[in-house]
Amino acid sequence: MTETDLTRIADALERMAPAPLDSPDFDGADAFVWQVAPERLDPVTRVSRVALDLLVGINRSRDTLLANTLQFARGLPANNALLWGARGMGKSSLVKAVHAEVLAKGLPLKIVELQREDLPTVDRLMQILGASEHRFLLFCDDLSFSHDDQHYKSLKAVLDGGIAGRPENVLFYATSNRRHLMPRDMIENERSSAINPAEAVEEKVSLSDRFGLWLGFHPCDQDDFLAMIDGYCAAHGLKIDPDTLRAEAIEWQATRGARSGRVAWQFFTDLAGRHGVKIG
Repeated sequence: MTETDLTRIADALERMAPAPLDSPDFDGADAFVWQVAPERLDPVTRVSRVALDLLVGINRSRDTLLANTLQFARGLPANNALLWGARGMGKSSLVKAVHAEVLAKGLPLKIVELQREDLPTVDRLMQILGASEHRFLLFCDDLSFSHDDQHYKSLKAVLDGGIAGRPENVLFYATSNRRHLMPRDMIENERSSAINPAEAVEEKVSLSDRFGLWLGFHPCDQDDFLAMIDGYCAAHGLKIDPDTLRAEAIEWQATRGARSGRVAWQFFTDLAGRHGVKIG
């Protein structure tokens, strides 16, 4: 065997068993993003988020998630949470806004964003977070699984923690458009072709049952849609005739064919640009 062959084998073994990560400087930031290849935690100095009081029409979910997060930040028992439902209704915005609210109350809490496709590496991430004295909110946005997707098995390590249990200082929040994290037609197809329909998709469907909190987000009505825009205008000091604002907002949502928090923000962004108001 040549020296080149030995070098190639050594490189392959290193990729299979990467060297331990240096302990991140968690005191340097309140938010981090988990990256792979190579595995590392990158600090985020400025988080893109909306103020909690600007999230209109989701009061019950807002209050429930804030109370749960405050419990966790204070070292008390708290539940993993699944925020599911209509697109653009503020699920991910609420998670980031709640984190900011906890920090504003003087409670130390770190948030770590994890991409769905990086779930297979979550064991090593949990080891890093579990070894720290800080408390962490592990956040996965737009979580869902397809028919042949095996990533859900890695998620169980986050929710249940295996034999060692989930680290006491880590809480998991996820957002999804699907209540059961998988398409309804896939559930029905697997049930119809199974020998025992009741057990065909139990392993995947029961994954959502492992979240202690289920918070549903539903499409907003026109009053809530207009209230969101009024709130954005007030927060950024944009003054405009109420009748004109209402007419333009209704026309905007009609052209989009939908009403949501995301559509309201897109309308306000256009409105602010036309009136020379900076958003920052």
